[in-house]
Amino acid sequence: MITVVIADRLGKGQNVAKGVEMAGGRAVVVPGVGADMKLGDVMQAENADMGISFCGSGGAGALTASTKYGYPEKHGMRSVQEGITAIQEGKTVLGFGFMDTEELGQKLTETFIEVHKKLKFI
Repeated sequence: MITVVIADRLGKGQNVAKGVEMAGGRAVVVPGVGADMKLGDVMQAENADMGISFCGSGGAGALTASTKYGYPEKHGMRSVQEGITAIQEGKTVLGFGFMDTEELGQKLTETFIEVHKKLKFI
């Protein structure tokens, strides 16, 4: 089971977490305002496979996690398809504008599982 950390600047992310769980993942929602800036720290503590950050620009938490811990990241995304493409390109930290939707969590988790199953059989 993959672990996905969700960190939203406004302390949200519960809908994305539902989508992660629907796809068979374990969701960890970082609580509180400014949670996006704690994304990398919580990913490290939880030994997470993927992190999703949300803020107005879609970048601060993802960039901080990448800078501090070296996670491959893509930020500034505004659609589910951009996130899917980023995972297919090997990114594990994804930065979005505010998009707390079940569809986002579900599709990203399904894509992550699919991509990493293929990599294990190469």
